[in-house]
Amino acid sequence: MTKPNLQIALDQNTLADAVKIAHLAGSIVDIVEVGTILELQAGQDAIRVLRAMFPDKIIASDTKCADAGSTVAQNSKDAGADLMTVIDSATIATMKSAKSVLDGIQVELYSAWNWDLAEKWQEIGIEQVIYHQSRDALLAGEVWGKKDLDIVKKFIDMGFKVSVTGGLNLDTIKLFKDVPVYTFIAGRAITGQADPALAAQKFQDEIKKYWS
Repeated sequence: MTKPNLQIALDQNTLADAVKIAHLAGSIVDIVEVGTILELQAGQDAIRVLRAMFPDKIIASDTKCADAGSTVAQNSKDAGADLMTVIDSATIATMKSAKSVLDGIQVELYSAWNWDLAEKWQEIGIEQVIYHQSRDALLAGEVWGKKDLDIVKKFIDMGFKVSVTGGLNLDTIKLFKDVPVYTFIAGRAITGQADPALAAQKFQDEIKKYWS
């Protein structure tokens, strides 16, 4: 089974802080993400800087786009992004217009999706979804469990590449053993640690325990 990617979510309030962390941990991860908070603060410059730092890495733009799909996708693409998120509540038209510009469109799942919509996403060529435990849900006490695994597995069975995110830690990884997850996305579990490089390496080592 193919080893899942490890993605670092850079959601710092300043580009300078994000760059410091990326300098330490960026070479260890597989995908470098310009998080929503960072992109709102620093704009497309954040993508450009990280692309310059990591010319051979996959760069993700976490816009959570809800409208103006082709424009937002073009901006992300021009700045150097390979992937871009659209929020699950975006219309099919918005997703389709974004996909017409940037192939790597990912639908980030919150609460506005259903299985019928997922089939429509496939019809317009979208291949990736992100199963997301939101920060607010985690603060409210929700934890990863069977319900989450069942949803992830069903999306995979439909043919989607599924990334998972939201409060991930080292203990979470083993819950997905034998599930062909596409990417594990970690934010504060890496960026909030005293040694982000060591934290990222521990994630990679943990992933390799269960996937060759």
